[in-house]
Amino acid sequence: MTLPTRIAVAVVLSLFSLAALAQQTAPSGSTSSPSSTTSQPPQADQQPSQPKPQPATANPERPLSGAEVLKQEEHQRALGVVPMFGMTSVKNAPPLSSGQKAELMARTMYDPFTFFAAGLTAGVGQATNSFAEYGQGASGYGKRYGAALADGADSNLWSNFVYPVLFKQDPRYFRVGEGPIKLRIYSAFKQEFVARKDSGGHTFHFSNVLGAFTAGTISNTYYPQDDRGVGLTVSRASISLGYGCLGDIFLEFWPDIQAKLFHKHESQAHPSEPQGDAPK
Repeated sequence: MTLPTRIAVAVVLSLFSLAALAQQTAPSGSTSSPSSTTSQPPQADQQPSQPKPQPATANPERPLSGAEVLKQEEHQRALGVVPMFGMTSVKNAPPLSSGQKAELMARTMYDPFTFFAAGLTAGVGQATNSFAEYGQGASGYGKRYGAALADGADSNLWSNFVYPVLFKQDPRYFRVGEGPIKLRIYSAFKQEFVARKDSGGHTFHFSNVLGAFTAGTISNTYYPQDDRGVGLTVSRASISLGYGCLGDIFLEFWPDIQAKLFHKHESQAHPSEPQGDAPK
């Protein structure tokens, strides 16, 4: 992604981080009818009273399976367009299997928005003449488009599948969903470098960090000669992690913004599940 594009994305994502959703609860009361103080003797022709059928109670709360949570997440989109498949609002969501991590990776990689975003990046690169050795015209645009598409595919493959399977880490962003805005922003930054383990608990996010550096290294095989090298690889990986933090902030606050702008609450979590771990 070119520098002008990154700056534009940073501005947009920062604007999305200014809203929080207030939740209100109303106490419920109950009334009781007074009992009669007199009793009538039973009549011969009266049938004994039958117990009144009780309404069926709701099914007890049942934890969602990994497949059920993944099914819910596949419908998450910002403005109905931008995929947010890698975010969950389900508290204590079960870990994903290797196959489910592959499914999540593939769903993002082959989403139509991925190809649109690559085209937009290539267009900006063409206009600013980034990667000048690619040239201009249809040929230059095609090379830029291929590079942008490869960048996204490399990052998605290593950060969301290969390393999460290898290190047994969950590649998703776990949305807090409530509490002070500062602590929610802190959680977004923290999750870029602290991962949830499949076995429970947390550890250093090898998947994100190694994924960024691996994708940056692979890009040296198709970037122009002047845009290769160790220094540029480290720079690109660091910038990628920084924008990953901004992306997590977007995932944290977009449902709040959508609810306020469109008066619509997304059903991103099971009704019986709390919306994330609220900071104290």
